[in-house]
Amino acid sequence: MPQIEQVAATYASQIFWLVLTFGLAFLIVGRGMVPRVQSTMDARDNQVAADLKAAEAARAAADADEAKWRADENTAREQARATLAAAKEEATRATEAHLAASDVEHQARIEAAEARIAAASSAATAEIEGVAADAARDIVARLSSATVTEDEARGAVKAVLHG
Repeated sequence: MPQIEQVAATYASQIFWLVLTFGLAFLIVGRGMVPRVQSTMDARDNQVAADLKAAEAARAAADADEAKWRADENTAREQARATLAAAKEEATRATEAHLAASDVEHQARIEAAEARIAAASSAATAEIEGVAADAARDIVARLSSATVTEDEARGAVKAVLHG
């Protein structure tokens, strides 16, 4: 049969071109493109790994800088607290000294005022005694026609007021 004889020749030609096409595709893709793509992927993986290492190193450096900054901040905060405590203590001492000086001044003023009050009181008492003695002499003179000396009247008024 002639049709069957053609099949072998036709398939042989097709198989040849199939093998040739796949062979060329293998050479072009497998030997030419795949190594380039693979080297690009390896380069990218290496770059990513290097970038991750650099980022980790930068993070470690940032953590160290942050720890140093926190330590410096805590030191500065403690120094500020100590300075503030010293300033408070100094202000307290200055205030206490000022209050003590003011207390001495006020005490002196109070004593001077008490002395003036005592002087005014004794002057007022003396004046009241004088007026009362004069009034008593006049009353005794009007009621009994007797004469009473000023010393007797003052003595009687003192006895009544202080007695």
